[in-house]
Amino acid sequence: MRIMSRPKQRAMIARELMMVSRAAHVLQRTGLAMAGAMAGTFVAAQLAKGHVAFFGTLAFIVTAIVIGAAGFYLGIDIPRPALRATGRIDAVELMSAGGIFLAALAALVSVYGIIFDEIPPRAWELVIGSWWFGGVLMLATAGLVGRQRLTHKVAPISAGPIRDQRLRR
Repeated sequence: MRIMSRPKQRAMIARELMMVSRAAHVLQRTGLAMAGAMAGTFVAAQLAKGHVAFFGTLAFIVTAIVIGAAGFYLGIDIPRPALRATGRIDAVELMSAGGIFLAALAALVSVYGIIFDEIPPRAWELVIGSWWFGGVLMLATAGLVGRQRLTHKVAPISAGPIRDQRLRR
């Protein structure tokens, strides 16, 4: 039996905790993607009940499901920028909030229509579809921009040479 020192034990415990945290994060993101796919399914089902041939195609339904999963996966958990004293509004956070609101509103209206067997007028079908695709597009864009912004801030810090001799070990 090998006896480990305290620092090695702490490092091993920290690695295990980090792995559990990452697994939990992946589980959370997968759940959000499933919620987005479910909402996309509801919107596609509601729009397919209308009398527009394009909305009843398998390609449209699959596209709504895939875009919903990707949008919810990318756009809900956005890294926050460091607090700035400028007082400016964070456009990424605003896009994510607006996107989730529009996508959820479209899903809610669609579920209502499915449950109560209501077919909205043709103009409302376009509105519901626009809410859905606009909201999911806003979510995906916000998620990608937020992650891109984070990598630009982290990369210059880690790319510099190490000046302190104690950190070179």
